[in-house]
Amino acid sequence: MHGLLKLAWVEAKIYLRQPEAFFFTLVFPLLLLFLFGGIFGNKPHPLFGGRGTVDVSTPAYMALIIGSTGLISISIAVSGYREKGILRRYRATPLRPATILAAQVLVHYVMSLAGACLLVAAARLLFGLRFSGRMESVFAGFTLSCLSFFAAGFLLASLARNTRSAYILGMVIYFPNIFLSGATFPREIFPPVIRTISEALPITHVVSLLQGLWIGNPWSRHLTEVLVLVGILAAGVIISARVFRWE
Repeated sequence: MHGLLKLAWVEAKIYLRQPEAFFFTLVFPLLLLFLFGGIFGNKPHPLFGGRGTVDVSTPAYMALIIGSTGLISISIAVSGYREKGILRRYRATPLRPATILAAQVLVHYVMSLAGACLLVAAARLLFGLRFSGRMESVFAGFTLSCLSFFAAGFLLASLARNTRSAYILGMVIYFPNIFLSGATFPREIFPPVIRTISEALPITHVVSLLQGLWIGNPWSRHLTEVLVLVGILAAGVIISARVFRWE
């Protein structure tokens, strides 16, 4: 445990020095909140079931944080470590391989959680964000979503030849997801065809789950989303375990 915490502390300092990781986790969601919150405000609207734009957008922006951390930050960090030979040197230390990978998961989870808390605090302070769910349910949904996309990030890092490939692959997957999943623009305004297409995107299920739990829906109403996320988690872990390369 001591080795894990010490390594995680080092990884956290490295994380904060990565401009793309810092921006997409802590800055980008806030920019969207300020932009769309400033334009539309947070007055209840029939389109959103009597809730405001910020009420439905805030949990969706959490999905942005999760997606960027998993698909971009983890994949770039791990593939970069392999490319520079850091993973090979780590493996030669007394630290177990599981500890090295767990440190990555721990740091990225804490950073994602910090970004989500900062987002909620800003939305509450500036726009009167409403919450009618159960905090433990939202926390559990957030954690499941993080683990699922972290597994996907490790899978991308396993398949990418180098850091550049991981970056391009992560961006190619990430940006269609954020624009078509309801993470930036509410799916309620999408035409039926686009809404149908969005069902095939993984971040759509994160958005749907977190928005539902945020307004107090029971887990039973989101079994499809849970199954999809568990499937992503299982597939990411199993395939990564088979194809992950340390050098």
